[in-house]
Amino acid sequence: MTEANEQEKRPLTLRSGGTLGLRRPVETGQVRQSFSHGRSKQVTVEVRKKRVITPGSSPEPGQAEPTPTVARAQPASPAAAPETAEPRRLGGTPRTLTAEEHATRVRALQDARKADDEGRRRAALREEDRRRQQEEQSAEEAKRQAEEEVRKRAEEEEARKRTEEESRKKAEDEEARRREEESRREVAERAGKAAAAKVAALAAAGKVAVPAEEEDEAPAAARPGRRPEARRPATPAPRHEQRRRTGKLTVTRALDEDAGERMRSLASVRRARERERLRMHQEEQPKIVRDVVIPETITIQELANRMAERGADVIKALMRMGVMATINQVIDADTAELVVTEFGHRLRRVSESDVEIGLRGDADATEMLDPRAPVVTVMGHVDHGKTSLLDALRQTDVAGGEAGGITQHIGAYTVTLKGGKQITFIDTPGHQAFTSMRARGANVTDIVVLVVAADDGIMEQTVEAIRHAKAAEVPIIVAINKIDRPDAKPERVRQELLQHELVVEELGGEVLDIEVSALKKTNLDKLEEAILLQAELLDLKANANRAAEGVVLEAKVERGRGPVATVLIQRGTLHVGDIFVAGGEWGRVRALIDERGENQREAGPSTPIEVLGLNGIPLAGDDFVVVDSESRAREVADFRQRRRRDTAAAAGARGTLEQMFSQIASGVAKELPVVIKSDVQGSLEAIVGSLEKLSTSEVSVRVLHSAVGGINESDVILAKATNAVIVGFNVRANPQARDLAQRDAVEIRYYAIIYDVIDDMRNALSGMLAPTLRERFLGNAAIREVFNITRAGKVAGCMVTEGVVRRGAKVRLLRDNVVIHEGSLKTLKRFKDEVREVRDGYECGMAFENYQDIQVGDVIECFEVEEVARAL
Repeated sequence: MTEANEQEKRPLTLRSGGTLGLRRPVETGQVRQSFSHGRSKQVTVEVRKKRVITPGSSPEPGQAEPTPTVARAQPASPAAAPETAEPRRLGGTPRTLTAEEHATRVRALQDARKADDEGRRRAALREEDRRRQQEEQSAEEAKRQAEEEVRKRAEEEEARKRTEEESRKKAEDEEARRREEESRREVAERAGKAAAAKVAALAAAGKVAVPAEEEDEAPAAARPGRRPEARRPATPAPRHEQRRRTGKLTVTRALDEDAGERMRSLASVRRARERERLRMHQEEQPKIVRDVVIPETITIQELANRMAERGADVIKALMRMGVMATINQVIDADTAELVVTEFGHRLRRVSESDVEIGLRGDADATEMLDPRAPVVTVMGHVDHGKTSLLDALRQTDVAGGEAGGITQHIGAYTVTLKGGKQITFIDTPGHQAFTSMRARGANVTDIVVLVVAADDGIMEQTVEAIRHAKAAEVPIIVAINKIDRPDAKPERVRQELLQHELVVEELGGEVLDIEVSALKKTNLDKLEEAILLQAELLDLKANANRAAEGVVLEAKVERGRGPVATVLIQRGTLHVGDIFVAGGEWGRVRALIDERGENQREAGPSTPIEVLGLNGIPLAGDDFVVVDSESRAREVADFRQRRRRDTAAAAGARGTLEQMFSQIASGVAKELPVVIKSDVQGSLEAIVGSLEKLSTSEVSVRVLHSAVGGINESDVILAKATNAVIVGFNVRANPQARDLAQRDAVEIRYYAIIYDVIDDMRNALSGMLAPTLRERFLGNAAIREVFNITRAGKVAGCMVTEGVVRRGAKVRLLRDNVVIHEGSLKTLKRFKDEVREVRDGYECGMAFENYQDIQVGDVIECFEVEEVARAL
């Protein structure tokens, strides 16, 4: 049975000598409180007592319950919970604590003591840290004060020396002025004495009468009967040394003329001394003449910085020249030269293009050159087997991956022969749109392999490839392909080459020709031997131990990799981490990837490599140069971008703004705005060039924006604002751009073959052409009678003499074979009925729309106008 049940069964008893009740733990007393005006009040005051209970003892009857002295006691164990939760008894002896309760309270007291000790220890550590920090701060403050004292003493010593020097100079100046004044005074006194003696002699002789006012001033020696008096020599103070005023200055004293000239105040003297001291300290520093570099254009702020002059002074100088400018305004080099000359500096004129000076290194010495692999460009007409021949050489399948089976990208590959020698092949497209790609491939190559199909012979792009190769002055090797076909005629190909000044060896010339079959892999070894033989004759060498230089063959944007450029290294070695400039872009090489997709640490001469790390997409054909610093790379790239923008703006202002806008305003020309996005730079260049060739004087393609990469939201917004068509070549729109295009009804056309792009744009331009109006004769009618009908006007009674007359057709009124009126018929009747047409030999009545001047004998000619669609 628990203690709670036992408590319920115990009888309720009273303690001896007392009554049943609870003692208040407070004591009360009466205190009289006094107020103003003699009032007072009896106030009851309670004093609460604190009851202290020790383990094992019961509280005194007159004492209150003790408050807990343990602030952070741990909770009791579950076993002790019922005992601690036992209600307090109203009377009798308090319950004695159990051993477990006693141990719990002891542990709580010990934990509290430990917590207090830990808190005191931490407080002591914090106090120690604070005291150490204060000591460090005090030491630093003392050190700083000592340094300040040393500096102040040095400044005071310097000031004292300057003051002494000034005092010495001033004393010397005062002494020189005093000596000069004394000499002037002595001269004046001698002259005065001589004049007075002369006057006295004349007066004694009676020749001159001395006025009464001057008698007092005459010398005593010249007056008869009077003894000369000794006079004190007067030493008047120099005029520049005014004595300081003494006494109080009153209005009467200040205005009294007898009081003499007013003296300077002490404050005025102090101010004068202070100005003199500042003037001595601010002696003019010698002007420093600087060499100022003046580019073609420069801002006023930059010019002031280079001259180390204040911007306000430069602006004042420009104002004196009649040029009103602000601090951020750009001025030309001639104006800047005048400003620099006025300020007394030396100038050096430079051009913005000077940043490219020394970008490419000097020519390499002969002893530093090593043999390199030849660079071979495969060229020819479309579908003559260029890529298939390259596949056969590489033992791969590249043509199968091209859309439509045609090459639309420029590719570069390295082929290792059985003997260990290497050949770098550059594959170019054969379509007529890729003229710039073929020209670029011919310019960077050592040897051109001209692929000609034996069944087709010389075609249009074959002739173009021959011209590019001759312009680049590179040797040509003719590969007559498709000899496995039954209709192959290699001899016809050799004869046709003669028309273009290419004489093969069989016909007594120097041009190598090899009959090959890419499909059967026939004579491929002979083609390789011919290439190596031509390379030996060229003696191709390059220096690999220098900074890399090359040319950008292709550029594109890849997801997750950013801008990627295919670069052909021409000399030097490119390493990971090099800083380079590629056209108008720059970057740092993050990775080098070969044609097999493997990472490389470096790339030597004649090596095609993909470079990652550009900050933008360069143009195909741009030069690729490694520079020594990032600042140099950024400076060159900024200059090239600025020059490219200026060139584009000048071309656009000349062609588009002046001509196109005037033609559009006059209704002569129409425009088809397009936004072009492509996967690589070369394809984009070919598409833009092909579309520009479609333009005529009446319709034209306006390329608003062209870039490499996927179609994004900004492209859709631009197309929506200009009602343009978005052309995506081997790219797709992202989900956000696709949703925006559907919402704004912007047309996006996707293409994978360049033929389709050109054909669709040609059809769109053809639809914009104004149709041709063609007139078709219907018939003639002669007017036999003219009737005046109320509310209908004049009606002509006619006889159809030729063809047919239709209602709604156009008519002309002829009088003596001269066109009097051209319009439309208002009504066509036969008897009283409206009819649609009247044929030859029948009579009818006709009335013109808004025309009444008809006469008997006039001829009405009826005709129709047809619109015939035009095509480019």
